[in-house]
Amino acid sequence: MITLKYPFVLASQSPRRQQLLRDLGFDFTVEVRPTNEVFPANLPAAEVAGFLAQQKAEQFRPDIASRLVLCADTIVVVENQILNKPADAPEARAMLKKLSGKTHDVITGVCLLSATQTQTISDLARVRFQQLSDFEIDYYINTCQPFDKAGAYGVQEWIGMSKIDRIEGSFYTIMGLPLHRVYALLSPYFVHVALDK
Repeated sequence: MITLKYPFVLASQSPRRQQLLRDLGFDFTVEVRPTNEVFPANLPAAEVAGFLAQQKAEQFRPDIASRLVLCADTIVVVENQILNKPADAPEARAMLKKLSGKTHDVITGVCLLSATQTQTISDLARVRFQQLSDFEIDYYINTCQPFDKAGAYGVQEWIGMSKIDRIEGSFYTIMGLPLHRVYALLSPYFVHVALDK
């Protein structure tokens, strides 16, 4: 594991984010605090994910002490419409129909909060879906239950394997955590420990 100068908290219940951060080499605890995930109506779509990630981080400010807290939020944008997590199967179906045969943007915002600073970044990836049939949409929803995912899909799941034919940007941004950007944010806090040979 990569050692950090301070205790590290991931403020996300997403099993995908937790596994990605573990795979990147970090040890952390998970703590989530209730956040009102509302953003100003006039906020540009490109800024929404970063705004929401920072809103989540602000919940930890009163007792941040000597900790690092990482928060993230992902949105899908198609034809200037923001798609968040679907509430149910009909909403997931409507989202996937809207994405069918089109290119859309996935934006993941990340906020790293410490006792001395707040750093917020966003990373964008572009994704193109082939045409999705009603059968394929229903099969995916019934099989994978994508109700905890922005845009009603996971790029690492069946629908990504079978129907996404082009990605521009980081695969991990689409999964919900732009690992190259997170690594850069955390690197000033590394403790360089000599490794056994």
